[in-house]
Amino acid sequence: MPEVKATAKDIGASPKRLKPIVDLVRGKPVNHALDTLGLLSSPWARVVAKVVRSAAANAENNLLMNPDALVIVKIVADGARPLKRFRPRARGRIGRITKRSSHITVVVDEEVS
Repeated sequence: MPEVKATAKDIGASPKRLKPIVDLVRGKPVNHALDTLGLLSSPWARVVAKVVRSAAANAENNLLMNPDALVIVKIVADGARPLKRFRPRARGRIGRITKRSSHITVVVDEEVS
């Protein structure tokens, strides 16, 4: 069967902040990954869980895959286009602030048994 993908774009967290959360669930079954994400205290774990649930729903509804046999094959948090802002600094100068954002991509597939 083909792999099923879900993407969340322009999430307001930097990839550096999301990578530890994403690394926890890579390669795990979807049910186990959702349990793990539910126990994390980070507010960004909810966003990652939402994308994982979306990928599982896409697999179940579009390709009629068994939801209990789904495994996260690939999950990445890539950098998106940053917002560029400026802050006043001493002696009339400005300091540049880069507010980073990211895209989360989750790919699930049925477990080969």
